[in-house]
Amino acid sequence: MKALLGAVALFAAALLGRPGGVNDAAITGEGYPARLSEFGFFTDLAARAPARGLFHYDLETPLFSDYAAKERYIYLPAGTRAKYDPDGPLDLPVGAALVKTFGYPVDGRFKPLETRVLLHRAGGWVPIPYVWNAEGTDAEVKRAGTRIPVAFTDPSGERHAISYAVPNQNQCKDCHGLAGQVTPIGIKARYLNHGGQLEAMLAAGMLDRLPADAPRVARWDDRAAPLDARARAWLEINCAHCHNPRGAASNSGLFLDLARADPEQRGLFKRPTAAGRGAGTRDFDIVPGAPDASILLYRMESTDPGIAMPELGRATVHKEGVALVRQWIESMPKSAPGR
Repeated sequence: MKALLGAVALFAAALLGRPGGVNDAAITGEGYPARLSEFGFFTDLAARAPARGLFHYDLETPLFSDYAAKERYIYLPAGTRAKYDPDGPLDLPVGAALVKTFGYPVDGRFKPLETRVLLHRAGGWVPIPYVWNAEGTDAEVKRAGTRIPVAFTDPSGERHAISYAVPNQNQCKDCHGLAGQVTPIGIKARYLNHGGQLEAMLAAGMLDRLPADAPRVARWDDRAAPLDARARAWLEINCAHCHNPRGAASNSGLFLDLARADPEQRGLFKRPTAAGRGAGTRDFDIVPGAPDASILLYRMESTDPGIAMPELGRATVHKEGVALVRQWIESMPKSAPGR
C-alpha cells in the first residue's frame, strides 16, 4: 500500500504540478519534427523535467542495451485512457507517445545520448530517433541513425569504449515489427506490474481497468525468484520481440515468449533453420545441461556481427545475463534428443 500511495503521489505531481504541455499536433501530424523540443515532452530539456501528462515508468526486467541507463515515459492525450490487455501491450489511443532516453553516467550525472519516440498516429505507430547535442540542451532528429563514441564502466568495474549505435528508422521497425505492424514492446502489463505503477495509472484515470490477477514477470536479477522464471523473463524481453510466430525471426522456429510451452519451440534440442556460422559447431539451440553446446548461449556471448544475438542494440556482452542463462541451461536435466 505504501508503494502504491507513493507511485500515485509521484504521478500526480508529474501530471498536475508542472507548467506547460505537450504539442499534440507534433505527435499526430505527418512530419518528423527536427528537434525533440518541438514535442514539448519536457518543460526543461537540460533537466529532462516531464511536462503535464507524462507518466514515468520502468520495467521489472528491461532489455539490455550496452549497459545504458534509460528514462521512460508514457504520454496520453487529455481525456484518454489506455486499455488493459493481459497478454499484449497496453492499447494506447491515437495521440499517445512513448518517450525513452538512453544515456550513461558522467561525473555522477546522467548524460543523455539519444531519445527514441514512438508516436501513435492515425496510420499506426511511428518510431523516430533523436540524438542529443553535447550540451544536453536539445536533440536533433536522426532518421538515418548514427554512431557515438562512448566510454563507460560496467557493474563489475570493467571499462568499455564502444561505438554506440543509434538505430535508423527501419531498424526500429525491425525490432518493433509484429505481423508487419510497428508495435510497442515494453508496455505489457506483466513488465509494468511492480512498484504500484499500474495502480497509479488506474488511480489517475490513465488505465481503463486492472484485474486483481494481472500478470507479473520475474525480475531477472532477483535471486529470490525461481531461476526458470528469471531466465525466461530475460530471454523474452531481449529476444521474443523477434522470436515469436509473428516477429521478424518467425522463420527460425525458435519462440522465446513466456507463453511458449512446447520445449522444442523454446529451443530444447531444436536444430537451427538458417543460423549459418551463427551456430558455430553446435547442433542445437539449447542442449539441456550443456550450455557450451548450446547455440543460444554461443550467440549471446559473441559480439561478432555475424554471430551475435540480439543482432541490434549492443556492442558488448551482458555478462550478468549470460551468467543467468548459463546457470539456467546447466540446471536442466540432461537428456538425449527425442527424449
